[in-house]
Amino acid sequence: MAATKSVAIIDLGGQYCHLIGRQLRKLGVESKIYGPETRSKALAKKHAGIILSGGPQSVYEKDAPRIAPGILKLKIPVLGICYGHQLLAQMLGAKVRKGDGEYGPTKLSVVAQNTLFKGTPPEQIVWMSHADTVSELPAEFLTLASTDQCRNAAFADLQRRFYGVQFHPEVVHTEHGLKILQRFTSSVCGLRTRKDIKHRIKQLVADIRAKVGEKSVFFLVSGGVDSTVAFVLCAKALPKDRIFGLYVDTGLMRKGETEELQVNLARLGLLGRLKTCDKSDVFLSRLRGFTNPEKKRQIIGRLFVEVQSEAMNELGIDEHHWLLGQGTIYPDTIESGGARGLAAVIKTHHNRCPEILEMIRQGRVIEPLADFYKDEVRELGRRLGLEPKLTNRWPFPGPGLAIRCLCNQTPAKAKPIRETLLSDVADFDYEAVLLPIKSVGVQGDARTYRQVVALRDRRGGPDYERLQHISTQLCNVHTATNRVVVLISGCVKSLEGASVKHAALTPKRVGLLREADYIVRSKMDEYNLTGSVWQFPVVLVPISFRGGESIILRPVNSTDGMTASFARLPIDRLRKVAEEIMRLGKIDAVFLDVTSKPPATIEWE
Repeated sequence: MAATKSVAIIDLGGQYCHLIGRQLRKLGVESKIYGPETRSKALAKKHAGIILSGGPQSVYEKDAPRIAPGILKLKIPVLGICYGHQLLAQMLGAKVRKGDGEYGPTKLSVVAQNTLFKGTPPEQIVWMSHADTVSELPAEFLTLASTDQCRNAAFADLQRRFYGVQFHPEVVHTEHGLKILQRFTSSVCGLRTRKDIKHRIKQLVADIRAKVGEKSVFFLVSGGVDSTVAFVLCAKALPKDRIFGLYVDTGLMRKGETEELQVNLARLGLLGRLKTCDKSDVFLSRLRGFTNPEKKRQIIGRLFVEVQSEAMNELGIDEHHWLLGQGTIYPDTIESGGARGLAAVIKTHHNRCPEILEMIRQGRVIEPLADFYKDEVRELGRRLGLEPKLTNRWPFPGPGLAIRCLCNQTPAKAKPIRETLLSDVADFDYEAVLLPIKSVGVQGDARTYRQVVALRDRRGGPDYERLQHISTQLCNVHTATNRVVVLISGCVKSLEGASVKHAALTPKRVGLLREADYIVRSKMDEYNLTGSVWQFPVVLVPISFRGGESIILRPVNSTDGMTASFARLPIDRLRKVAEEIMRLGKIDAVFLDVTSKPPATIEWE
């Protein structure tokens, strides 16, 4: 058994590359990530197996990432995932072509029981995110599994121990993904697996001390679990006089956010090391007139840096003797383009704006949680003694309500979708229109910015399983869309009456959204449903039926935020929440987002 060796992961630009390593870590298998330019000699005798990650490009594109041919001559087992599956197949003589595309949950049929799928059922749900497909395999290859749209969803060259899977076994929404990775690392590569060692706090504290040295840390604290855990870790590692926190009230926070943060830090004895400053007027003024979500995120990130620098000057802090501390977690990095710059930019997180990236290059930033995922951060928080109400709270984005308050410059009307193109909609008796508003999505490991389909169940529904099927089909077939919503409340006779009106980011609109969000959080607590969802964005969109706007409810379930499924909450409870929101006035309709990630991101912007 090759107990001392590890697995090499070759990063081909996929959103989930780092997640592969995280899942291997969960199995107790060490790994190291390499770039596609890595030569075979760098891998020889060091690793017991190689995994090729997914990526946003097509293997037949001129500038698509490739690996050195010599890597396939090392006589080491190789597993290709998504793009890596296609690249491996192509390099071994298979044909790859553009397919119909599959995004989100997909039924996989195992057609040849093999080492990779041993111990898993013949039919299982996997997570897909691809447009291209391996259409033809060499004669000596074995097809292991198929889907309705992908005949070679998994293959093997048993003699050379080469395997490819079109789906993503590294994401939690692939039912038996961890088992498949375990089979590859243990049965194919011969590595011993063990349980993950979760006691990492001592090592993190040592890492912080080594990174900081004799300097101090000026921390940007948002009140969320990530920044609070990172702040507490630094406070554990350093004397109190060498750590200082800044909380910026941007005017884009949830109701009660500031007060809740102060209570949490007071319990930990850290309130005295926190400065609060109200910059709501500055943030809202700078954001006025901007509708593009990427631009909004970049402006907010830049403003945080400006406010931090201003606060340090006011406090007489010499920035050359201080590091900027942030609660960045790995999904922030990968969605912003990845540490290597190979991944597609899905959305620029506020802690990855150009100014912050320049400070990172200069070695002036410390991010204790940069390699961690949300569920791991929550576990660290629990071990640090943080209140469950904080560690279990729903994630809230750094840009706040700014990216949940959609803006628009050009008025337009909804367009009906022809039922001949989408027979599933007709079969299930749903009215369907294409809303003239866009949201951010992630399809085939690349960013999309596409329109939204709205549904109305003529029979009164909705039926969640039907909606899952319809949503998946719509986003796979209708290439102009990446998200589907269904009407759950509002005096709407026909969705064809919908129009998008001009709307800017104003204090009034943010205030309206803040109240709607507070209703959702309060009602979910009242119904004891808060713990049944992972996150619950509430989105204000300028979709009008009678002169007002619409609210989108986006409850999702996830483990790490990299993939997600829409939460199946009791519809009677959702309708009561929607009715309460309608009482705010100025709201014409309330919709429920019924899209997985992929093809949609969790947040709309």
